[in-house]
Amino acid sequence: MSARNDKYGGDSRIKAVLGPTNTGKTHLAIERLCAHSSGAIGFPLRLLAREVYDRVCAIKGAERVALITGEERIEPPHARWLLCTAEAMPVGADLAFVALDEAQLAADRERGHIFTDRLLHVRGREETMILGSATIEPLVRSLLPKAEVIERPRFSTLSHVGAKKLSRIPPRSVIVAFSAEQVYAVAEMLRRFRGGAAVVMGALSPETRNRQVALYQSGEVDYLVATDAIGMGLNLDVGHVAFASLSKFDGLRQRRLSTAEMAQIAGRAGRHQRDGTFGTLAGTGSHDALFTPEEVYAIEEHRFPALTKLFWREAEPDCSSVASLIDDLERGPDQPELAPAPLAIDLAVLKRLAEEPDLAVLPRDEAMVRRFWDACSLPDFRQAGVDTHARFVARLWEDLRRGQLGADYVARSIAKLDNPSGDIDTLQMRIAAIRSWAYIAQRPDWVVPREEMAARARAAEARLSDALHARLTERFVNRRTSVLMRKLGPDAGLLPVTLHEDEVRVDGEPIGHLCAFRFVVDPEARLADRKLLLAAAERHLPGLLAQRAAQLVSQIDAGEPPLLLDREAVRWDGETIARLQPGKQRLETRLVADRSLSAIPPEPCQQALAAIDRWLTAVLAPLEPLRALIEASADPEAGPELRAVLIRLCEGGGTVERAGSGVDVLAAEQRARLRELGVRIGGLDLFMPAILKPAPLTAWRALQSARGVDLPSVVPSMPVVVPLLGKTRLPPGYRALGNQALRIDMANKLLLEVHEVRTREKRRHFPIASARPISMGLTLQSFHRLLRIAGFHPLPARLLPDGAQGPPAPIHWRWIDPPSIARRGAASKLAEPTGAFAALAKLVK
Repeated sequence: MSARNDKYGGDSRIKAVLGPTNTGKTHLAIERLCAHSSGAIGFPLRLLAREVYDRVCAIKGAERVALITGEERIEPPHARWLLCTAEAMPVGADLAFVALDEAQLAADRERGHIFTDRLLHVRGREETMILGSATIEPLVRSLLPKAEVIERPRFSTLSHVGAKKLSRIPPRSVIVAFSAEQVYAVAEMLRRFRGGAAVVMGALSPETRNRQVALYQSGEVDYLVATDAIGMGLNLDVGHVAFASLSKFDGLRQRRLSTAEMAQIAGRAGRHQRDGTFGTLAGTGSHDALFTPEEVYAIEEHRFPALTKLFWREAEPDCSSVASLIDDLERGPDQPELAPAPLAIDLAVLKRLAEEPDLAVLPRDEAMVRRFWDACSLPDFRQAGVDTHARFVARLWEDLRRGQLGADYVARSIAKLDNPSGDIDTLQMRIAAIRSWAYIAQRPDWVVPREEMAARARAAEARLSDALHARLTERFVNRRTSVLMRKLGPDAGLLPVTLHEDEVRVDGEPIGHLCAFRFVVDPEARLADRKLLLAAAERHLPGLLAQRAAQLVSQIDAGEPPLLLDREAVRWDGETIARLQPGKQRLETRLVADRSLSAIPPEPCQQALAAIDRWLTAVLAPLEPLRALIEASADPEAGPELRAVLIRLCEGGGTVERAGSGVDVLAAEQRARLRELGVRIGGLDLFMPAILKPAPLTAWRALQSARGVDLPSVVPSMPVVVPLLGKTRLPPGYRALGNQALRIDMANKLLLEVHEVRTREKRRHFPIASARPISMGLTLQSFHRLLRIAGFHPLPARLLPDGAQGPPAPIHWRWIDPPSIARRGAASKLAEPTGAFAALAKLVK
């Protein structure tokens, strides 16, 4: 790297490789690093630097590769390839290649000024590479006009799948939360539902995070619960990312994630050529836990608002005095693309100590001011806040201003923290504190002996990390299932089985659900000993089915039956629970239980069947007018002609075409008897208005299906007109008119109005208005077809004289008795009855 360049561009070739996650940017940087004689890559996380360090060591050999972070330094004497955190990048080294990863973090409030400085000033002798999101592209082009911008498309597709319950989240998923409490709650539920989950949080040490990730990657658990720390630095085998929330506390306020932050996290799903999905966690009770359509579009299409400013702070401030140092650090940038960095923790500590000289003796010469600034720059690993961290720095400065920290003091401080007992939170606090001492021990002029103290700090952190990993695994990974057989032996009935709504759970683990009275195994249920748990479910199934039967009975008795009559089948939850079989009489039927009810204990099963029978009786009640017809058809005093008409009406379910029905040979008193029974004599049909409704027609269809007669489906709302498209069958209660069907009672009403017009006109031919049928929804063609069927014939349209103005005259119609009626003769011309009433018709004759 050359010295700082005021023109920002430098003399080396600069490449800005920009794009979303899963584009292979890091892999490209590693390839370019290894292709040069020397080089360095700056990463945002120690964890990522360590991961790439291991990969480069496998290529170049550990003796020639260095790892440089604030807390850990592995520097062989002849190292030529350096893997660093952004803060630890050696600014003055002469290296052929330099890369900066996640350059968009230059807009981060806390660390952005570090990335901005590296972006503007750190250069490789032969090649410089800037890796990051496409949102930084406009600023890169403005600040580095000589840079070559290379856009990298994502290798796989990222798709939104909406909200899912935690019990429905697929395996190989990451659930992202934004507080330790929420992480623990989700991980605890996954332990109960799915046998366990790995946990990754920013507060964990890199070692603990690596071991938790290994727990997930090895397949020991299929779920990972993480904070937004997963957004970068972890390459995982993830198929789905679920957000438990879409807002977080950013140190100042609770706010909704930006679309770029959402995409950074969601982009963990799908690696290389394998597609991924993302969504939210249903049932969290959070009002903001749903993506907006705009956010979904932005994430799927990788379209985000470009960054407008990068945070900047003077990287080489004036250290002639503490006041000059503070002034220089608070000075604003000259470039319009840059903005003053917000107050970071290091500057806040410096100002606090400068304002309260009782906390620390302030330095006066330049070298001591620079040393004082280095002490204030100690990262706040404990996240203790300005006041607590300032007191810790002041205590360090008491020794540093006199020389170096005493070995005994450092050793005692490390030993005090080297205690692997305690709960998860306690161990996390100790690890955060030990990381501070690991950082202190890496400073060559702060501690003597440096190597020994650094080794002690690393060893203590490793032991604490092992203990924390064990606590996390113990709490959030359920290994009980794998030893159930050894604990319980062959008696699966000892396992607790419960029914939650319709979900069957064995020892808290969902293994399936009840669909009506049929048990359906959940294909996503992953259990270590599936056979044992299924055996437990089967052992308890009769009791669970008895609960379902009692639930069905209570719903029917409460007037809220969940049943559906579909042809001859009685359905519940889409499953058949009983079927209708025909009885001796036309409207008689009996109920036959489905085989799935055989697993119900006898008493609740009989109660359920009795309740279903009561429900069926109520469903068939609308057919009572038809029952009156059947009784009247058996009355000898009605006369053979009337009984024959009634038989045909019974066979047709309350409707029959007038032509061939025999109604025209009935005497006046017989027609009156028909009207008393609720039968209306129309121009084309005989029908019962009480039957032309969805409920009785559905009941009639079920009875016919039980007898093997397949009738078309009933139109639910029975509109006046329905379309007949393609091979659509004519619904019950309608008359076909070409591409439309008209309800029978409305067809009769229209024809009645037409005959009233004919009577009033008293002419052989007359015009017929079409406004009424068109208002019903009939087309003109359908209406004309109805008139022709009823015996009306159109006359040729009368044309206006030549030169006359105005519309053509309406069509005139002439009524002629239909041939079937005009040539009606004796009763011998009537069609013979068919079906169940054939024998009765012969007796009538």
